[in-house]
Amino acid sequence: MKSLATPHTHFLHTTTSPLLRPVPKPFTVRMSLREDAPSIAVVGVTGAVGQEFLSVLSDRSFPYSSLKMLASKRSAGRKFTFEDNEYTVEELTADSFKGVDIALFSAGGSISKEFGPIAVDCGSIVVDNSSAFRMVEGVPLVIPEVNPEAMSHIGLGSGKGALIANPNCSTIICLMAATPLHKRAKVLRMVVSTYQAASGAGAAAMEELEQQTREVLEGKPPTCKIFKRQYAFNLFSHNAPVLSNGYNEEEMKLVKETRKIWNDKDVKVTATCIRVPVMRAHAESVNLQFEKPLDEDTARDILKKAPGVVVIDDRESNNFPTPLEVSTKDDVAVGRIRRDVSQDGNYGLDIFVCGDQIRKGAALNAVQIAEMLL
Repeated sequence: MKSLATPHTHFLHTTTSPLLRPVPKPFTVRMSLREDAPSIAVVGVTGAVGQEFLSVLSDRSFPYSSLKMLASKRSAGRKFTFEDNEYTVEELTADSFKGVDIALFSAGGSISKEFGPIAVDCGSIVVDNSSAFRMVEGVPLVIPEVNPEAMSHIGLGSGKGALIANPNCSTIICLMAATPLHKRAKVLRMVVSTYQAASGAGAAAMEELEQQTREVLEGKPPTCKIFKRQYAFNLFSHNAPVLSNGYNEEEMKLVKETRKIWNDKDVKVTATCIRVPVMRAHAESVNLQFEKPLDEDTARDILKKAPGVVVIDDRESNNFPTPLEVSTKDDVAVGRIRRDVSQDGNYGLDIFVCGDQIRKGAALNAVQIAEMLL
């Protein structure tokens, strides 16, 4: 029997910035299991994000009357302890969603496309972490701190199911920082370079990075099953398929999702996405061009007040956000806030953003969406 644990935390030996809020420690007495609360299902519970769903639900004392843990036939029968109760993983079937109010999905796009509509037909509200429905017209694509109004027409108690899409991790992390500035000065063009961790490719990729690191240090040829190349002590263009326009799918997600979330089809966005040998938490360099002037001091003040954002921007000691510092944390960290000297006046800024890909980039955002339904 396995107990809930965050994977690979032994790589996260770092002193936490006092600015970053630690994840709440479990309460001695849990009040989240209640008869008057919604029933929850977690689809893909054995994966990295599925496990983080459980961790976030517990950390935030999300109220639930019952909990179903769903996964593939291969994983069915495994047992997990969650909030002092033992649960058996059930095989995901068309009958899994009867009586389920909220279904959190993170089992891949094909599973979401097959079972998401089935869950909706059963009256469940589906919060889907895959790319299956993000760009479907009429399906809200939501970051609660950014565009909560997009799902204002959806709620529990109506008996009607619905789909809500969780944006891509790199989009969430980027827009958590860029949106407060966009609301003040309107972004005309955004250039993003991402430095994406192994966690974005799932638990197996994290395990392979660990294995490769040991193998390379021991002088052995690295095992290359997930990315088909050496990942340890290396970096490479994101492994998503490359499209006819030369961009890969990950880069185009940032372009298209930003336009949908900001409800601005004219905003110009370009991206270059890179895999780096970091266990979890993505980093992003973001260049912004504005319609209205915005100086760096005002931008820094805006970001300090933005929900879910912490500013780490100490030029004197050369201290800025790092993936290690935000790993397992809820907040997105922003630093390197400076005027873009290639543009005249205060019409451009450069910022550097780090966020935990599994947490705010996936599970936390989904649970926050679920909280808005309560």
